[in-house]
Amino acid sequence: MESGPAIFAGTVFALFGGGLLAWTAARVRHREPVAHGVSPVASATLATLAALIALALGAWCFTGL
Repeated sequence: MESGPAIFAGTVFALFGGGLLAWTAARVRHREPVAHGVSPVASATLATLAALIALALGAWCFTGL
């Protein structure tokens, strides 16, 4: 009964984390700012950290099945 919400949440976290990680990597590779008005290193680091946390939460949701 609880596997449906876990699958949904895991999928959302995994898609968000993967998309954010790919977007951040593309911006850094093209030497474009990740966030305007913020240090490029700090914004890339924070975005990468948020993406990895989202991917870890997605994996955690899938391990609970």
